[in-house]
Amino acid sequence: MKQIRRRQIIRTGTTVEQMVRGIADMIVTGVISPGERLDEISLAVRFDVSRTPVREALRELGAMGLVDREPNRSAVVANVTEAYLHSMFEAMSELEAICARLSAERMTVDERHALELDHRASARLVHANAQEDYSAHNTEFHTRLYRGAHNDHIYEMVTQTRARLAPFRRAQFRLPGRLAKSYDEHDVIVTAIMRGDTVAASQAAYGHVAIVSDASIVFASDKVG
Repeated sequence: MKQIRRRQIIRTGTTVEQMVRGIADMIVTGVISPGERLDEISLAVRFDVSRTPVREALRELGAMGLVDREPNRSAVVANVTEAYLHSMFEAMSELEAICARLSAERMTVDERHALELDHRASARLVHANAQEDYSAHNTEFHTRLYRGAHNDHIYEMVTQTRARLAPFRRAQFRLPGRLAKSYDEHDVIVTAIMRGDTVAASQAAYGHVAIVSDASIVFASDKVG
């Protein structure tokens, strides 16, 4: 009996995660417009689920700032302005620069080795133009930088900010040639960390997120414009 319940919980959690990602991608790419009503019944039919995971997904999207929901009213797509998105990316650039600097200083030998191996392995994803797989790798790559800083408070701040920006960071990989450019930018960060060059690592990480910001804001501009 316990095993059955455990499987159901895992399945439900995965369903909610997939819905959050699917709806977020539709919002970011303009398939769903700002101010548009998100009907629970229609979404339940679209994703072939009950209304319970739909409500949970909408709550998570609300926490990400992509959905507005007032008591006793339907959820609507939030208007994420280009200015607000830029402010979040600006904060993200600073946080990632700190993490890269501290990683170059504090990462263990094993952590540096794992970072380098993971980065080199991602080249095959670039060559295959595997956007979804590279997006997953990208999340793992940056998580290694956050953990490599060995600062729990910074880790908490940077992961919270990343969660808000996740749909936009994911959207960048739809742009032609972005996977290869991302790999090259990661390569500069990894090289600096492997050398223990804190200044170069910080500058490379800051520049990388600034480029991601420019690529991602393309979608916000198209959506709002």
